[in-house]
Amino acid sequence: MASVVRSIGLDKLATHPDNPNEMSKVNFAKLVRNIERTGRYEPLIVRPSPEKMGYYQIINGEHRCRALTKLGYETADCIVWDIDDEQTDIFLATLNRLGGTDELSKKLKLFGRLKRRMETAEFAKFLPQSAKQIERLLNLKRPRAPVKADVRSFAEAMVFFVSDEQKKTIEEAISSAPEGQAEISKAARRAAALTHIAEYFLGQLKTNSGV
Repeated sequence: MASVVRSIGLDKLATHPDNPNEMSKVNFAKLVRNIERTGRYEPLIVRPSPEKMGYYQIINGEHRCRALTKLGYETADCIVWDIDDEQTDIFLATLNRLGGTDELSKKLKLFGRLKRRMETAEFAKFLPQSAKQIERLLNLKRPRAPVKADVRSFAEAMVFFVSDEQKKTIEEAISSAPEGQAEISKAARRAAALTHIAEYFLGQLKTNSGV
């Protein structure tokens, strides 16, 4: 692959419809500010457009392209790779993982296309995920049994950063709270206990405020 940097007009660059990478508004704003402040950015990786002569498709750098457009640039520094659809899918599934987050539906679409061309174990060699992880993701599209819409199906993770003393107090409160059903998992019992404590605290606030 050539590594010569070329200046290409932003109006000649097109995004790939299946790029799974999405950057938050906060991080995008930071990217814009950084380019505006330094005038520097990593060259975009593109390939000749398979659909339109004289145009290029972005493989890595869609957010940089958007940032340059927002800042009023007319061209972008690019490295042109002459690669086919299969290689493009592999790079979309790897290079774009270094920033932003993946949109699952598009990620699955890429994996599905790659799976039609080769064994999962084969293209997993080029991706951050293992073959088993890829298969589990692909199976999300075709569950073998109807998904039960219970509380556990919609569980959400919550992360707290506390001091050792705070952790000790929280653990003591959780262990003292009613555990509920014995047959549910330990994690579910702890979640129920924490909810019970929170509900009690809210009830006390309402009582004290006269609500």
